[in-house]
Amino acid sequence: MKLARVAGTVVSTISHPFFDGRRLLVCDLESGSGYLIAVDTVDAGMGERVLVLDEGNGARQIFDIETGPIRSVVVGIVDSVTGVDEG
Repeated sequence: MKLARVAGTVVSTISHPFFDGRRLLVCDLESGSGYLIAVDTVDAGMGERVLVLDEGNGARQIFDIETGPIRSVVVGIVDSVTGVDEG
């Protein structure tokens, strides 16, 4: 799991049918090591701090599919974090 901030959405005119009706978010990693494009399952908004599952098998289990073009999923909106250096 990774902490990230929603930076925007991805719009594609052509995509795999799995993504029909699903929103893709650009999530800037708080570790400063880049970004992820993740499927939104919690209706996260711009600028919100989110928890991202970045592991394909776990992501497929969330959607109950055996195979599919998915790796990262936004699984939660974070209210606060305590006990860590937020640098």
